[in-house]
Amino acid sequence: MTMKPTLLAAAIGGLLASTTQASLVISEYVEGSSNNKAIELLNTGDAVVDLAPWELQVFFNGSATPGQTFNLEGSIAPGSNFVFAHSAADPAILAVADQTTGAGLFNGDDAVLLLNGGTVADSIGQVGTDPGSYWGSGDTRTQDRTLRRRAGTLADTDAYDDYDPATVFDGFPQNSFDDLGVAGNDDDNPDLPPTAPDLTCGAPATRISDIQGEGDISPVAGQHVVIEAVVTAAFNTNDGLGGVFVEEEASDRDDNPATSEGLFVYAPTLNAEPGQRLRLAGEVTEYDGLTELTNLGGTENCGTSELPPPTNISLPWADATAPEAFEAMRVKFSAPLVVNDNYDLGRYGSLTLGSGRHFIPTSIAEPGADAALVADLNALDRIILDDASNRQNPAIVPYPTPQLSASQTVRAGDTVQDLAGVLDYRFSEWRLQPTASPSFSQANARVTEPGLEDRGNLVVASFNVLNFFNGDGMGGGFPTARGADNPEELARQTEKLVSALVALDADIIGLMEIENDGYGQTSAIAELAGALGSEWQWVDPGLAQLGNDDIAVGLLYRADRVEIVGTAATLSAAPFDQLNRQPLAQTFRLKDSDDGVTIAVNHFKSKGCGSAEGSNADQNDGQGCWNPVRTQAAQALASWLADDATGTGEPDVLIIGDLNAYAQEDPIRALASAGYTDLLATYVGEQAYSYVFYGQAGYLDHALANTALAGKIADTTVWPINADEPRALDYNTEFKTPEQQASFYAPDAYRASDHDPVIVALNLDTRTPADRADLNGDGRVNGRDLSRLVLAMLFGKATAPAYDIDGDGRINHYDLIALIRVLTSR
Repeated sequence: MTMKPTLLAAAIGGLLASTTQASLVISEYVEGSSNNKAIELLNTGDAVVDLAPWELQVFFNGSATPGQTFNLEGSIAPGSNFVFAHSAADPAILAVADQTTGAGLFNGDDAVLLLNGGTVADSIGQVGTDPGSYWGSGDTRTQDRTLRRRAGTLADTDAYDDYDPATVFDGFPQNSFDDLGVAGNDDDNPDLPPTAPDLTCGAPATRISDIQGEGDISPVAGQHVVIEAVVTAAFNTNDGLGGVFVEEEASDRDDNPATSEGLFVYAPTLNAEPGQRLRLAGEVTEYDGLTELTNLGGTENCGTSELPPPTNISLPWADATAPEAFEAMRVKFSAPLVVNDNYDLGRYGSLTLGSGRHFIPTSIAEPGADAALVADLNALDRIILDDASNRQNPAIVPYPTPQLSASQTVRAGDTVQDLAGVLDYRFSEWRLQPTASPSFSQANARVTEPGLEDRGNLVVASFNVLNFFNGDGMGGGFPTARGADNPEELARQTEKLVSALVALDADIIGLMEIENDGYGQTSAIAELAGALGSEWQWVDPGLAQLGNDDIAVGLLYRADRVEIVGTAATLSAAPFDQLNRQPLAQTFRLKDSDDGVTIAVNHFKSKGCGSAEGSNADQNDGQGCWNPVRTQAAQALASWLADDATGTGEPDVLIIGDLNAYAQEDPIRALASAGYTDLLATYVGEQAYSYVFYGQAGYLDHALANTALAGKIADTTVWPINADEPRALDYNTEFKTPEQQASFYAPDAYRASDHDPVIVALNLDTRTPADRADLNGDGRVNGRDLSRLVLAMLFGKATAPAYDIDGDGRINHYDLIALIRVLTSR
C-alpha cells in the first residue's frame, strides 16, 4: 500500500518526533528506462527545510567514493516533497521536477545518498559494495523499478550496512511515476482500501477467474480484493521469486477455459507452503505482463487442502494469447520437449524449450514472407524452463539434474521429460517454474571427431576462433580489445582451441576472429600455430596487418602435407575497406603433386545494426542489417577470384569463412549466381547449422566450391562441438564461483568457440603429367599420344579432362608442352 506524501509525512513524522534524525527522507526512487531517473524527497517535519546544506551523492558500481555530487537548491515546506530528476527524463517526470541535471544519474547497482551538511540523512544501496545488477529481489529491487517508501519506516543513515529495499519500500513496475511529486490525503489516494478486509475463512471472496479475466490484463487491476485459494508453489525465499502461486479449489472454478484459475502473490515475507489454504487481502496489479496480488493488507491461514491436479498442456501454442488461460496454474507438459537454447543457463539457470528444433528462418526459407512465417511458428513453439529464482550466476546450475558441469552438459537438441510446475510470465517470456526436477536425455550427444565419411586426400577446415587475442605475445599486455582478460584465461582458451584444431586433423585451416596484430613471432596467429606443433605454419601476406579491424582472418597449414604456391593475396578496396574484413587468398598444392586449390577465407560484416541506415537498415525480411554491404562483398569476392586473385592460374577455388549470412540470404545467392556450390546444403542438407542464435540454429559459416572444384569434393560436414554447448563451459572465468571455474572447465574441444568448425574433404589429382600423357592407354608415352593430342586440339575435340596433361583444369598449348617434356625426358 502506497501513501501519498502528506499521509506519509504524518506517519513518518510521528515516528521521527522522538528521534534525532533529519526531517528529509527519500520517499520515492525511480530507476526507469533510458533517462527516466528521479529521487523524491519528503519533508516529514513541521518546519520549512532550506536545501542549501543538502546534497545527493551517487556511488557508481560499488565504488567507495562518490562519482557524482549534486547540491540541492530551494526549500521544502512541511509535508511537501521535492523531485530531483534527469533533464532528459519523460515529460511526466519533468512536469513535477523541482531540480534537474544533465549528468549521468544512477543505475540499479549504484548507491544513492542524501546528506545534510555532510552527514548521511538517508540512503539507498550499500556504499563500497557492487551487488551485481541491483539490491533487493523480485518486484522490490533497485533496477528497472520504482520504489515508494512505506509509512512507519525509518531513514537508512548507515550507508555501509547490508541493504534490502524491501525493508523500507514497496516496488512498482518500471516507469511508474504517476505518484511522483504528488501531495494529497486519504480522499486523494485510490490505493487505500476503504474498509478493513474480511479475513474470515469461508466468507465470500473474489474468484481468481474473475481477477484474471479472459484477456491479458486483469479487469480489476488497481482494485483491492480478498481471495481464498490453495498455495501450489512457494518461491518466496530471499533468492526465489518473492512470492507464492495460489490456485482455486475445484468448487470455486468457473469452468470457463479462457480464464486462468491461478494467481501469483507477491509477498517476500509471507510464510507459506504448498497445500495451505490462505485467505489474502491485497491489490490486483499488472507487473510486466503478469497479473499479481500485491501490497497485502491481511492474511489468514484457513487450513490445508489437496493440490489441484496439473493441467496438461503442449507446444506449440494455438496463438500468442493461448498461455493466458493457464497463467500461474499448475501445468504438466504431455510430451517431451527439445532444448533449443542454453545461452542463459549459467547466468540465470534457464533453458529455452520447444516441441522440436528451431532453425533460423532465412537458413531454411526465403527472406520476406516465407521467413516471417517460420519466425512466427518458432515464437509459438517456445517456453523457458526457469529455476524458480531471481538469482544471477547461481552457485549450483540445476540443469541437467542434479547440476551442470564440464562432463555433465545439456546441449541444444537434447530432450527434457517430466516437465511439471507453474506457468509464469517474466521478462517478456512464458516460463515454467518447476515444482519437481525434470529429467534429461542426450538426444544430441557429443561427437568426439568430425564425421567425414570420405576424407579424400586433402582436408580443409574453417573455424571462427571467438576472438583469440594473446596480449603482447610475451605473457603481458592484458586486457586486450577482445578475448581473454588475462593470461589465465588465454591459457584456458588456448587449451580448448588446440584440442579442437588438432582433432580436426586438417591440412589447411581458415581462421576468423583472430587478433589482427600482424605475422611476427609474437602475433596471435604465430602463437596458435606454435601451440599446434612445429609442422604448422601460417600464411603471411607481407603486410603489417590485414585491414584496420581489431580482428582478421588467417590461414594455417601443415607444411609436411601441403605447400604454398605463389604469394598470398587480399582485397582492400571497397567493399572491404571498412565494415567487411579483408579476405585472404592463398593457393596450395599437395606435396609431390601438381594439383592445387586456392583457398579464400572471409569474414563479412555482422548483422548488428549500429549506424546502419537506408537500405543497410533492417528491412524486416529476416536478413538483419548491412545485407547490401554483405551482398556487395560476395559479388566483389567472386569477381576477384574469377580473375585469378593469387596470380597462379589455379582454376579450383574454395570460399570458406563466416559470411554472416544464412543459406537463403542474398550474399549466398550472389555466390551461387557466380557459379559456387553451397557444400553444406549439398552434403549436410537444409538443416545444417554451425551457430545458434536466440534458440534458432543455422549456418553463418560456409564452404562454397566453384565449378572447377565441385567435382573434386569428397565430403563436407560440420563438427558440432560449440554451438550446442552452454556458454558457461567456455574458457571465461567471470560470473563463475571458484568451484565453477574448475567444474565448468575442461581442456577439451567442447565450447572452444561459439561457432562450429566446417570441414571439407577434397580429392585432388595426384597424378603427374607422365601419368596423364598416356592418352591411348597402351601403357607407354610415345608419338602416338602426341599425335592424338595434336589432332584433338586441331579439330576442337580436346574437351575431355583426359587431355589436361598439366593438370591445371584447362586444356591449351601448355598441355602440348607438358606432353613434349614427358617425351623428351625419356
